[in-house]
Amino acid sequence: MVATVILGMLCVHLLCFCLMFWLISTRLHGRKMGMEVFALGNLMLGCAYILQLLDGPAGWSWVSVINHTLTLCAPVVYVLGAMRFFNRPTPVLWPLLALAAGYTTAQLIVQGALGSTARHALLAGSCSLLFLAMTLAALHGIRSFAKDLRAEMLVFALLIAGICGLNVAKLVIILSGGMQALSMGSRFQTVFYIYMSFLGTVLPPCAVWLVLRRLTDELHAMASQDPLTKLLNRRGLQQGLEAYFRSRSAGPAHVLLVDIDHFKHINDSYGHKVGDLVLCRVAEVLQSTARQGDLACRLGGEEFVLACLNADDAGALQLAERLRMAIAQAQVPGPALHGPIRCTATIGISKSFDHVSALDQALQQADAALYRGKAGGRNRVELAQPELPDTRPDEAEKMLAAVH
Repeated sequence: MVATVILGMLCVHLLCFCLMFWLISTRLHGRKMGMEVFALGNLMLGCAYILQLLDGPAGWSWVSVINHTLTLCAPVVYVLGAMRFFNRPTPVLWPLLALAAGYTTAQLIVQGALGSTARHALLAGSCSLLFLAMTLAALHGIRSFAKDLRAEMLVFALLIAGICGLNVAKLVIILSGGMQALSMGSRFQTVFYIYMSFLGTVLPPCAVWLVLRRLTDELHAMASQDPLTKLLNRRGLQQGLEAYFRSRSAGPAHVLLVDIDHFKHINDSYGHKVGDLVLCRVAEVLQSTARQGDLACRLGGEEFVLACLNADDAGALQLAERLRMAIAQAQVPGPALHGPIRCTATIGISKSFDHVSALDQALQQADAALYRGKAGGRNRVELAQPELPDTRPDEAEKMLAAVH
């Protein structure tokens, strides 16, 4: 009686969360993060348990066969939903239909050859292997595709391992005690459905939490990334430097201000779409040339920043020269009549600084060096120099105007 009540409550939980998952998926336009698939999994498992309540004692019936097929297919649907959550699009309908047809056929063969006890043992053994594979996949995800969700994946692995162990125990009990072990009044069934009810109560809110966290992370990334090149924007650069300088081992940093030469001419000659391709290509060169830990940023327009971390003046100069040559060698496919498009860049290097509050001053130093490079012929690297105390503001403005 207790197990029956628990199973009924579990059905209500599953169907309610099925509706919630479906409603959430309707609000996630575009990428639904697998929520519609999770809704399907809950629906299938809820229906399976409803059929179990309607079928009565364990034995042979078509209702029992459908129940077993749904019970095995539901966890597979959860796996497919998880793959979509981790940006691995995969079809659901055809793999699900193939599995349902294959497992239903296997049930009929085992039932005809070995009887109902073997068919129930088949379900327990199949679920044990499936949940074991899911546990190992969750543990593998901690070191690979879900590094940002290590704690959550560890919790999932432990919970799935629990249901795996219960299915192994059920298999042993069926093989040793026969069909009587599956009575709803048995102690094992009560423990089994208490644990399943616990999972049905805990896992759906965890799934919702993961979706909210992923959405929050994406919003944070949008606020700190340039939408075109996917490099950091000014805000992301500042946050990255703040995190770097909080480290006890943080050394001095330099700002490399990179400006594409004659970029307006590229836009005017080939159009803004080609100009965007040039910007993205330069961004790729920045990322591939930067050392591990350096911060690549697009300030706006054709201006980029590479924060060279933990380096002296010579190291910053060497990196800037390497970057200048890499940009000069890169090319972007252009219109058929014109062939590939190449560009060059002028780079200004700031003095070293050791606190994020000095970023604005470093950018000003790099900007002054950049304009000297532009005035000196472009496609070159310039180091920051001490400001001339006798330089008048109007003279400086005339120098900048002459560069433009």
